[in-house]
Amino acid sequence: MNRGWRPTHAQVRALGLSAVLLVVAVLFRRPDAAVLGLPLAILALWGTITRPAGEPVAKASLDASTLFEGQVTTYWITVSGVDPRAELLVAAMPRGRWFAYDPVSAARAVAISGQEAAELDLGLRSQRWGRRWLDRPSVICTSVLGAYRSEVLPVAPLEVVTLPLREGFAAVEAVPRPAGLVGLHRSRRPGEGTELAGVRPFRTGDRLRRINWAVSARTGELHVTSTWSDRDTEVVLVLDTGEDIGVSEGIDGQASSLDTAVRAAASIAEHYLRHGDRVRLIDTGTAVQSVRAGSGRGHLRRILDALVHADPRGVQRDPNQLARRERIRPDSLVIVLSPLLRQAVLGHVVTLAHAGCTVIAVDTLPPDVGQRVGTEHDGRAWPLAWRLRLLERQSELDRLGDLGVPTVAWRGAGTLDEVLRDASRLSAAPRIRS
Repeated sequence: MNRGWRPTHAQVRALGLSAVLLVVAVLFRRPDAAVLGLPLAILALWGTITRPAGEPVAKASLDASTLFEGQVTTYWITVSGVDPRAELLVAAMPRGRWFAYDPVSAARAVAISGQEAAELDLGLRSQRWGRRWLDRPSVICTSVLGAYRSEVLPVAPLEVVTLPLREGFAAVEAVPRPAGLVGLHRSRRPGEGTELAGVRPFRTGDRLRRINWAVSARTGELHVTSTWSDRDTEVVLVLDTGEDIGVSEGIDGQASSLDTAVRAAASIAEHYLRHGDRVRLIDTGTAVQSVRAGSGRGHLRRILDALVHADPRGVQRDPNQLARRERIRPDSLVIVLSPLLRQAVLGHVVTLAHAGCTVIAVDTLPPDVGQRVGTEHDGRAWPLAWRLRLLERQSELDRLGDLGVPTVAWRGAGTLDEVLRDASRLSAAPRIRS
């Protein structure tokens, strides 16, 4: 929307001051006042004569509207229909909480004398996951001598989707109980795969392409190369969006419990999907749409697109309703990402453990949240109440450990190695039937 060419404050002051000085010079016969006022009058008159016409139009665009946390893109402002008598183009972005700009002032100016179109670029860095709209920048064209200006606005604000940062998570241990034949994890039984298990004598039913001719020629008997079968499993990520504990300061600062949970879910999903496993996403609330089990790069994008909607303001579902609606296979690996403060989530973890799933609870509670609680509240009872709640929480986590549900704090790459190793050993142990 064009607001027209209007005189600037400098033009108004020049006209007013020159008029006053010239009136004083005539009435009081002061030639010195005329000497001072005449140049101002000439400049104001020249600014009026060179006043631009037309209606400049501004459009905004982004090099990339989908980013990862900490990634940088360029915000372009293109102005067309500029009168050649316009001299300067200035653009300024409103300050956004989760965006950083280059330059830091979020403003840029370019000379456009004699041009009918011009472009300005601003560096834009997204600092936290989520879907957000960029506010409309203020775009101003200025005429010669800064006498007139025209303010235009882009057609519409732009949306930026920021996907959770993938921290390069890697788990050395395989999934505890693989099931299927399409993943990259090595099974404990021989079969069709890519990892060598050894060389053995030929048996009826072996495929001819498996014959090891070098060993067969040396021994005089047919031998085949055996492999371990490649197995996959269903990895279920249960995201607790019921509460957000701590302070969120973006990618460069402190992380809240929801920040940690969302970033950990993205990292774990990428790791297992890269190894051919099926990954499923379940939200304890209604903010994030559940993603059914799938595999491949396209499925990773579906999970990341769902995670950007994580919000503690969503309605939380009853554990019994959640268990009925989101049925999980008993042989699945279930990773619960939660601060583990709500009884409903703890009860759901116990239910999954009794159903035969391999459950791992990832503790996303910030380690220093207890110290911040003591400083954010003036009442003396708050720090004491929080310490008591943490003691009660530790007792509940110990009971989960007694049920075979390990709890591990999220620390990035290698976080789940130890618990996956223990779960693999437990699943490989012989079962005693009574």
